[in-house]
Amino acid sequence: MVTVWWSAIGLIHYSFLNPGETITAETYCQQLEEMHQKLGRMCLALVNRKDPILLHENARPHVSMMTRQKLHELGYETLDHPPYSPIDRHFFKHLDHFLREKCFKNQDEAKNAFNAFVTSRTPEFYATGINKLVSRWRHCIDSNGPYFD
Repeated sequence: MVTVWWSAIGLIHYSFLNPGETITAETYCQQLEEMHQKLGRMCLALVNRKDPILLHENARPHVSMMTRQKLHELGYETLDHPPYSPIDRHFFKHLDHFLREKCFKNQDEAKNAFNAFVTSRTPEFYATGINKLVSRWRHCIDSNGPYFD
């Protein structure tokens, strides 16, 4: 399992779990902190902003008190939506296509393939994905409320 944070400026952070491992609130909070630090190095203006950063989440640990406290501490808000929103489809659809018909003997091979995918993406790939999300989000709010259909 891989957890991925990305924005219109590109990949921010990713983290792999070992086979059979599940993500816990403690692990997720640690990953949030690592992502936040990397984001600060990439774009300090985002980290030092007055407005919150909206964090799209598909993971269950976001409901724990520990995670909610960490999100508040870092100044992040989460978007409410059902699983597999357009942001998931953009990144993971392309990742799925890139990995199609590849077989891996071990986790290192899978990580190397993921790294090859990431390095093959252009800055426009990330900007397009975020712009699709923003456009879709606005459309859904205007028509049906804050949920993707």
